[in-house]
Amino acid sequence: MNMTNADKKARLEDFFGPNLGYLIDQFERYKQDPASVEHDLGLFFEGMNEADFSTFVPKVPDSLQSRPAQYEKIIAAAKLAENIRTYGHLAANIYPLGNHKPDISHLEFESYGLSEEDLTKLPAAILSRNGLSAHQTALEAYNYLKEIYTKAIAYEFDHVHDVKEKNWLLERIEGRQFHSPLSRDKKLTILKRLFEVEGFEKYLHKTFVGQKRFSIEGLDIMVPLIDEIISGAVLDGAEYINIGMAHRGRLNVLAHVLGKPYEMIFAEFQHAPNKELVPSEGSIGINFGWTGDVKYHLGLNRQLTADNSGRVKVTLANNPSHLEFVGAVVEGFSRAAQDDRKKPGYPIENFKSALSILIHGDAAFPGEGIVAETLNLSRLRGYRTGGTIHIIANNTIGFTTESEDSRSTRYASDLAKGYEIPILHVNADDPEACIAAAMLAAEYRSVFHKDFLIDLVGYRRFGHNEMDEPMTTSPQMYTLVQKHPTVKEIYSTSLKQEGIVTEEQLTDIQNEILQKLEAANSKVTMLKKKEEEELKIPEPPKFNKEQALITTKVPLETLKRINSELLQWPDDFNVFNKLEKILNRRADMLDETGKVDWALAETLAFATILADGTPIRISGQDTERGTFAQRNLVLHDSKTGGTFVPLHHFSDAKGSFAVYNSPLTEAAVVGFDYGYHVFSPETLVIWEAQYGDFANAAQVMFDQFIAAGRAKWGQKSGIVLLLPHGYEGQGPEHSSARLERFLQSAAEKNWTVVNLTSAAQYFHLLRRQAAMLTREEIRPLVIMAPKSLLRNPLVSSSARDLSEGEFRAVIEHFAASREDAKVERVVLCSGKIAIDIAEQLKEANGFEWLQVIRLEEIYPFPTEELTTLFSKFNNIKEVLWVQEEPKNMGAWNFVEPRIREIVSTGIKVDYIGRRRRSSPAEGDPNVHKLVQSKILHMALTRVEEGGN
Repeated sequence: MNMTNADKKARLEDFFGPNLGYLIDQFERYKQDPASVEHDLGLFFEGMNEADFSTFVPKVPDSLQSRPAQYEKIIAAAKLAENIRTYGHLAANIYPLGNHKPDISHLEFESYGLSEEDLTKLPAAILSRNGLSAHQTALEAYNYLKEIYTKAIAYEFDHVHDVKEKNWLLERIEGRQFHSPLSRDKKLTILKRLFEVEGFEKYLHKTFVGQKRFSIEGLDIMVPLIDEIISGAVLDGAEYINIGMAHRGRLNVLAHVLGKPYEMIFAEFQHAPNKELVPSEGSIGINFGWTGDVKYHLGLNRQLTADNSGRVKVTLANNPSHLEFVGAVVEGFSRAAQDDRKKPGYPIENFKSALSILIHGDAAFPGEGIVAETLNLSRLRGYRTGGTIHIIANNTIGFTTESEDSRSTRYASDLAKGYEIPILHVNADDPEACIAAAMLAAEYRSVFHKDFLIDLVGYRRFGHNEMDEPMTTSPQMYTLVQKHPTVKEIYSTSLKQEGIVTEEQLTDIQNEILQKLEAANSKVTMLKKKEEEELKIPEPPKFNKEQALITTKVPLETLKRINSELLQWPDDFNVFNKLEKILNRRADMLDETGKVDWALAETLAFATILADGTPIRISGQDTERGTFAQRNLVLHDSKTGGTFVPLHHFSDAKGSFAVYNSPLTEAAVVGFDYGYHVFSPETLVIWEAQYGDFANAAQVMFDQFIAAGRAKWGQKSGIVLLLPHGYEGQGPEHSSARLERFLQSAAEKNWTVVNLTSAAQYFHLLRRQAAMLTREEIRPLVIMAPKSLLRNPLVSSSARDLSEGEFRAVIEHFAASREDAKVERVVLCSGKIAIDIAEQLKEANGFEWLQVIRLEEIYPFPTEELTTLFSKFNNIKEVLWVQEEPKNMGAWNFVEPRIREIVSTGIKVDYIGRRRRSSPAEGDPNVHKLVQSKILHMALTRVEEGGN
């Protein structure tokens, strides 16, 4: 250690508790024999004397210093203090029902060989230097620490390894810097909020008997707790607050945190029209989807004006029944709000501008793997949001399953320890402790830009929903619940005893709230009587052909200039020599005789989109380089390891370009990128699967959010999904992106599904998607992306295809050389199998009887284009759909009825491909080649020449 004595003295300030005791012991050993301590410690102690050291070590009476047995008391006392901090949560009063026995075994000083007399003789500073100025002895400090760590807030932060964070937490907790007494007005505000929360739930229970609402009761304080977190975030500069939560308490949060009018909520219970109930400003309910959703899935946006601050937008994300998946979406919201995408380069992050609040279920937090996936994003460059405040809405039960059957950990929150997230367990029946927890969480996030978790421990007053009878499955717990007063009643009694409120005032508060609820319900009832028409489901908006009018071509000279700039890097930047040769081949691809491959077409699409002022975000596993080493958007200096992104530096760039290698995660990253685009619809957001097969690990995101989000919630998205798909003999899990699943969910023009066969098609499609981002017609784009085709010459395009072409939903293989009257068979196909067929036809003659049509856009199905093509062929006898996927997979089941509607009666429509299978592909590459060749042979052989 090359440290000055001043440095050493400063370093000593970091030692406390048992570490301090250990240091004292080692210093004493060093004084007697320098060789008796480890080398590094010897160097640390070198040049120091007792006077230097004692500045930071608590003064111990001489009588104890001179007796080794008594010196052990110092070590024991320090260990006792540390164990109070570490294990105090086991004895804390955090369970409102009192149905957990406290464990005080770690907190009894007798277990450490100490007595009251021992502690009386020791100074308080041995146990702590935080907040103990009023305490003289270790016994006083012991009682003080024991009180702090075993009351209504229990602390777990021993797993936080950063010394600065840990010391900061110790100062705040032991110095009571966040838990100061609340003012009279603050207490009354909290009390009134609790009256509103409980009054709302009881009114719903009485008025809409038997209807599900997933009541908040038992965790009523969650609403004031969220209020406090939002207040702290706004004071810290937040402009956006994004909240994700499941059903429990959602209606109450909508009503009281986001200010959704009672009238709108009551209208949803009564199935009444609510368009007249939407105020001109403020809350606007999102229940105008095509099919709609149940009321406890709906979200809301609202502008709030906070005290002494500007306006803040609060968003509660729409959430389906897959409880925890919305967390990743909300993180995407916040990152989109934090990123400044106006300038070239990576977006500039501003953590203070947006905060995520995620409310979890106590069974779901440890039970749903998406939680760990999302937590893992928290400090990654491409996904961090500067700290999320997590709240576990802890009922101590999940549906009918109690904790001992739903998790293997002591607490629902234990998963968070692996990510070094500080945890507070707080009793939901102690409002002031809950508010203190919220204040600490907001301050910690502001200082360290890291996640914080509040385990709000309460109960559930009714069953999982209001039609369940919990006594049938949890009789012991619900015997306690039925006898237990509500938090409103508990806090009312407390404030009456303090003389802050009278019984008359409590009655007035309750009556005022009840009158407001009844007035709102009366208004809805009157509207319903006035308009007794049959409930009509809103129709999807009519999509027109505007996308066909979008010009996606780019002048050739512009493409050449951009390409030239993208092949330049700093003189002192060392591109790996093999890669440099590969990249330099792109210099000639735009020449008259050149061919643009898939990777260059993509890069040029990105560059021209950026030149149009549209920012881009692309992420996925190995996306910077590309799974198949094709992309190389981020160059690495072969000597220094530094990076250079050409798309950040070309002269036409007008927006940010963010490319990130994601963690080995599908669901959370898809959800994050979907949320990013929903929040910043002007950004082209792309998620790429390493292999398309892996997309099935994100199936919930596709099913519940991307495919149906607009129909359910009116939530538009233009996210692009790149799913490498194609059969190359690599077996299951490396062949199929499960095209059939995307087509099965295709309806109401909810997304575009394509399987492309040329680089130019990809270029124009990306540019079309970017140009449509802010239009009503925008929808997600699902691309069955290539693998081996990335470098296939038949997929490459001429420069003129980019500069003069456009996207085509349907492509004829024999475009100009057919005599239409001679065509007897039309082969329809899509994607890689079309290129396999093209390779078979490359040198062949005598196929006048055949036309091959590539279906580039499968959904929306190009009915008009195909109808026009088929009208040319007056003598066709058969139409064959050819695919490489098994018959029960791929596009066949989707296209068959649509093809039959187009072709004339009497024309045979048939299938060529693999038979029905449970697994998507053969595992043996030789078997794959054999089957593939058979498919091609059948597709290209006339019936009279050998049959099919």
